[in-house]
Amino acid sequence: MDKIDYIEFPAASIEDLAKTTAFFTEAFGWEFQQWGDDYADTKSSGVGSGINAESPSKAPLAVIHVADINAAYGKVRDAGGTITKEIFSFPGGKRFHFRDPAGNEFAAWSE
Repeated sequence: MDKIDYIEFPAASIEDLAKTTAFFTEAFGWEFQQWGDDYADTKSSGVGSGINAESPSKAPLAVIHVADINAAYGKVRDAGGTITKEIFSFPGGKRFHFRDPAGNEFAAWSE
């Protein structure tokens, strides 16, 4: 566990999300699962990935799967990470966002 298993790409708007999913479907044949109007994910891209128009990051967001979300939260904070989004629930589990000391944003998730 504790491995990057998902990458999330930003979309500036719901319209951009629709255009982006249509692009990847046409260009590469990827199929998407829509989660509301502002989020879509695909498992057909070779690695778990999604497109986020709800609260997109400024750059692609690597998401790390962890065994215990609360323990990971404490370890990230204690190691010098900056929590940017507190633990929240989503379909399939819980996650939080953080920045490493270089300013890169990541997320950690667990069932």
